[in-house]
Amino acid sequence: MILIGKGTVITRDPERPLLTDGGVLLEGSKIVGIGPFEQLKETYPQAELVDAKGQVIMPALVNTHEHIYSALARGLSIKGYDPKGFLDILDGMWWTIDRHLTLEQTYHSAMATYVDCIKNGVTTVFDHHASFGSIEGSLFKIAEAARELGVRTCLCYEVSDRDGKEKARASVKENADFIRYTREEKDDMLKAMMGMHAQFTISDQTFALCRESLPEDVGVHIHVAEGIEDLHHCLKKYGKRIVDRLMDHGLLGPKTITAHCIYVNAHEMELLKETDTMVVHNPESNMGNACGCPPTMEIFRRGILTGLGTDGYTHDMFESYKVANVLHKHSLCDANAAWGEVPSMLFEGNPKIAGRYFDAALGVLKEGAAADVIVVRYDPLTPMTAENINSHMLFGVNGTMVQTTICNGKVLMKDRELLVTDEAKVMADSRQAAVELAKSING
Repeated sequence: MILIGKGTVITRDPERPLLTDGGVLLEGSKIVGIGPFEQLKETYPQAELVDAKGQVIMPALVNTHEHIYSALARGLSIKGYDPKGFLDILDGMWWTIDRHLTLEQTYHSAMATYVDCIKNGVTTVFDHHASFGSIEGSLFKIAEAARELGVRTCLCYEVSDRDGKEKARASVKENADFIRYTREEKDDMLKAMMGMHAQFTISDQTFALCRESLPEDVGVHIHVAEGIEDLHHCLKKYGKRIVDRLMDHGLLGPKTITAHCIYVNAHEMELLKETDTMVVHNPESNMGNACGCPPTMEIFRRGILTGLGTDGYTHDMFESYKVANVLHKHSLCDANAAWGEVPSMLFEGNPKIAGRYFDAALGVLKEGAAADVIVVRYDPLTPMTAENINSHMLFGVNGTMVQTTICNGKVLMKDRELLVTDEAKVMADSRQAAVELAKSING
C-alpha cells in the first residue's frame, strides 16, 4: 500500500473536487481510499508514505496525440532545408528524419520522450509513429521502452504511400501485427490503433487495405485537414471533403482519433458527431507550422469528444493548456473564449478518449480508479477553491513543477528523481543517437 498525503487533493471527481489536508491510498494498480490524511494514516499505518509536503495531489495527465519519432530533432539542422510552407516542413524535416531512423534510434527516441512525459506528470500517451527507414518491429521497440519505464501507452504506425506501395503494405502489417500482439497480451498498459498519416498521402487501395486489416473494436489514428493543402488535394482528386472520404471508407467511429481538424466545415463536424469520432487539438504545433487555427470551440460545442495533444511539440500538457487558451481568445477576438472548453478537453476529454481503449478509469482520484497520481509543487498565492481549480492550473502550474509521478501504482519519479531508469544514461544515449541520425541525414 502507498499513502500519498499531507497535501491539497484535486480529485476531478464532481462529488468532492477538493480536499484540504487530504490523502490518496493506493493498493496495487487501484485507488482504494481517499479522504482526510490523518484518518487514512491512522487506519492504514502499514502504508508506505509519499509526503506531498503541503503541495497539490492530483490525477496524472493523458496526452492523446504525441510523436515519439521527433525526439531527436531538437537542434537538428538539415542541409538545404528552407521550407516555404507546410508540405515543405513535412518533407524537408519530418519525413527526412523518419526515413533515416533505425530501430535503435526509435527506441532511444521513445525512452527520451517517455522520461520527459514522466517528468511532466503524463502517464498515458497516445503516440503516432513513423520510421520509414525501419518499419518492421518499430512499435515493438517503443513498447519495450514504455514497459521499461512503466508508462501506459497506445501505439500506432503511420501508414502512407509517400515512400511507395511496398512500404505502405509494410506499415499496415506493422499495425496489424502490433494490434494482434496487444490483444493477445491483454495488458491494460499497452494498446494499439491503426495509424494513418493523412488522406493526401494515402490511396484508395491503401485505405481499403487498412480497413481490411482493422478489427471491429479498433479505430484509426489519422491527421485530418491539418493543412489547407490536404483539403485542396481531396477536393481536386476525389471531389469530396476529407471527413467524407474517411466516412466512405468506413474509418470513422467511436474508436477513431482525428488529429487537428483545422479545415473542416459544419457538414464534416456533423459527420464526426454522428459517428462519435474523436478529435484531438494540438495548438502549439498548428501555430508553429503556420497551419491555421482550427474551429475547436465549435467542434467542442457540438458535443464531439475533443481532447488535447502536443503533436511532439512539447510533452508538457499544462503548456498546451496555456497555449490553447490564448490561441482561441486571439483567433476569435473574444476574451471569454476557451475558459471552459480547453480545461474540459484536458481534464475530461483526454481521460474519456483513453477510456475507449484502456479499462482503467483515468484522470480522476476516487476509489476504484487507476493508481495514476502526481504531486505538483504549487503553493497558491491566492485561495484555491473547488470553483477556481482550473484558473490555478492555467496561471500557476507548469510541467516542471511536478515532483512525484505514480503510474499503475508504481512510483516512477519521486521528488524529481526518476526511480525506474538511469536518467543520465538515457539522455547520453539519446544525444549519441541524435548525432548518428544527423550524420546519416547530412552525410
